[in-house]
Amino acid sequence: MKSTLLVSVCVWVSVATKLPNIVFVLTDDQDTELGGLTPIAKTRQLIGKEGITYQNMFVSSPLCCPSRSSIFSGKYVHNHRGLNNSIAGGCSDSSWQAREEPSAFPVLLKAAGYNTMFAGKYLNQYGGPKTGGVAHIPPGWDWWYGLVGNSKYYNYKVSVNGTEETHGHVYAKDYFTNYIHRKAVEFLQYQNKEGNPIFMMLSTPACHGPFTPADNYLTNFTGMVAPRGGNYNVTPHDKHWLIQQTIVPLPDDTVASEDKTFVNRWRTLLSVDDMVENVYNMLKQKDMLDNTYIFFSSDNGFHLGQFGLPSDKRQLYEFDIRVPLMIRGPGIPAGQVSQENVMNIDLGPTFIDLANQQVPDSVDGQSLKATWTLESRQGAAFRDNVLVEHFGEHHDSISGCPQFAGQGMGNCNNHCVCEDSWNNTFSCVRSTRSPNVYKYCIVKETQDFVEVYELTGDRYEFDNMASSADPNLLRSLQDDLDQLTSCSGTACNLVKHST
Repeated sequence: MKSTLLVSVCVWVSVATKLPNIVFVLTDDQDTELGGLTPIAKTRQLIGKEGITYQNMFVSSPLCCPSRSSIFSGKYVHNHRGLNNSIAGGCSDSSWQAREEPSAFPVLLKAAGYNTMFAGKYLNQYGGPKTGGVAHIPPGWDWWYGLVGNSKYYNYKVSVNGTEETHGHVYAKDYFTNYIHRKAVEFLQYQNKEGNPIFMMLSTPACHGPFTPADNYLTNFTGMVAPRGGNYNVTPHDKHWLIQQTIVPLPDDTVASEDKTFVNRWRTLLSVDDMVENVYNMLKQKDMLDNTYIFFSSDNGFHLGQFGLPSDKRQLYEFDIRVPLMIRGPGIPAGQVSQENVMNIDLGPTFIDLANQQVPDSVDGQSLKATWTLESRQGAAFRDNVLVEHFGEHHDSISGCPQFAGQGMGNCNNHCVCEDSWNNTFSCVRSTRSPNVYKYCIVKETQDFVEVYELTGDRYEFDNMASSADPNLLRSLQDDLDQLTSCSGTACNLVKHST
């Protein structure tokens, strides 16, 4: 009996140590279209140039909680039902906790023998009194440092393995990105090459508002301004109604605010860059790097003046739905650039696949391993159609904008330009039909409003083709959208464009 047990234990340890380590760095609101990758030079070198960079990485929703819920569940928004950032919209609510958390990827990694660690922002409503408080630890995590609520840099609370820890405004001990950095170092100090494989997720506040840089980066990028080209500070008259209510030309104080936000967003990312470098070096020093995959991505994009929209996300355009994705690790040749259409719903299935676990049929995404080498990318495209969904949020009243009382508006600036509303609800299919790429969107206004773009020739989405495109093309795109918005599980991967 003892010898049998010993053999079983040895076999289990041997199998476990063959599994790769996984590190996942997730930023908040980091764009690609406004140069969001520029400040993280070390990250681009250590992950992107040593692995693969995806040029067409999209999110299931251009908003924090729905997108993050898609990452953890591997599902489109209409399936995981975390519709927006509110509890009423399903963000970290009891239904999410009962329905999605027990089958989220951390649970499967833990079952595969991984030591798991999370530090940073989880879901926007996490840790509040209506979502279980700090005592709630999502299943699958061994080490848990979950931020209570939305991104902050100071004056925040963290659930430390279920116990509340309060932080103030002392840079040396409280700056939140550096707090996450320290927890990563502590976790890695307990790991070694011979031990169980690790999964470590570092979910930073950068570069989300309030855009507070670290003390050592307060003056970087001084004098820079937000990008002015493309669709900046213009309002075509063929967009949905939220775009039509913007003020163009942008007021001077709005431009100044956007420029300040742009610079401070970049400054916050410098601390993330330092963290990535240090984690990379620690893995190398511990002789763990060669058996480690490092993923880097963001939960959604951002805009600063595009189409006259002041400063936010929540829109259907490329600047809000495109995000970075870089991966390095065993079997990924260095210096690759992929044009495949990939999504945040693919991250969880990839982690599960790397752990040699079966990806559940209920998951909408698929493993990215098939995109890692030139040979594996031969043949059919990884994904023809990308689905993006957003469900609008609003407030009963808007401070400084009494004219909007009871009208269901949200995220309004000092000029009462609003970037969300109760009916800013849309679904889009982004369909690759070589050599063309089309985006077809239905915006749920009083009557459905349609926006259609051919992105190969109109990358800035100036020309809404809804009234001029071939009716057969429009019907085909509508068919694709109908299939995707009703799909579930592996069937979502079978949706190819209609002919």
